Amino acid sequence: MNKVYIVEDDPVIAKTVASHLKGWQMECQCTMNFENIIEEMKAFEPDIILMDIKLPYYNGFYWCAEIRKISNVPIVFVSSADDNMNIVMAMNMGADDFISKPFDLQVLTVKLQAVLRRSYGKVLERHVLECGDVLLNLDDTSMMIRDQRLELTKNEFLMLKVLLEKQGKVVSREEMMERLWGDDEFIDDNTLTVNMVRLRKKMESAGLTDFIVTKRGLGYIVGEA
Repeated sequence: MNKVYIVEDDPVIAKTVASHLKGWQMECQCTMNFENIIEEMKAFEPDIILMDIKLPYYNGFYWCAEIRKISNVPIVFVSSADDNMNIVMAMNMGADDFISKPFDLQVLTVKLQAVLRRSYGKVLERHVLECGDVLLNLDDTSMMIRDQRLELTKNEFLMLKVLLEKQGKVVSREEMMERLWGDDEFIDDNTLTVNMVRLRKKMESAGLTDFIVTKRGLGYIVGEA
């Protein structure tokens, strides 16, 4: 699990980014003491740092230079001050990339992964399945919808996993029941319907409707073009 140290003065942005990256199996810590960033960083030992330019006390350029005195940890700047001068200064200070605000969380994730690959020469393991606004965590069986985390039952997790693995293709009711209950001949067909209704209601509670589409007489599908 990669560790991300988020140096961001806006608590809403910091919390949103941390929540999103946790869904991608990244451990996050947001700066608590902007006068003591170096000590916080040393204690956390991050694999990568997200750094804004505008910070209390000292700006991001200052802290980037200070970090570079003791560490080669990758640093990615995220800032609305994205004029060419600031981008050039950030790179000259030792930054590995620069992302302009406002940014898309998916783009941010991809860029962080790219920097991690370049820096450590490894491909990150994928522990999630994703389709649109839905992200399924395969490690803890939870689901995230637009950064809202939802806990799933075993059957809800398995149903969503099957659908995401075959997104864009119809999954028959027979195949779904086989994946959930195997050869148990005592499972009533209505049991699948009940579980599917519960999963849909849980997704609707997070504001996502019509994600799982029923193909009458065929089965279910997600991610249909």
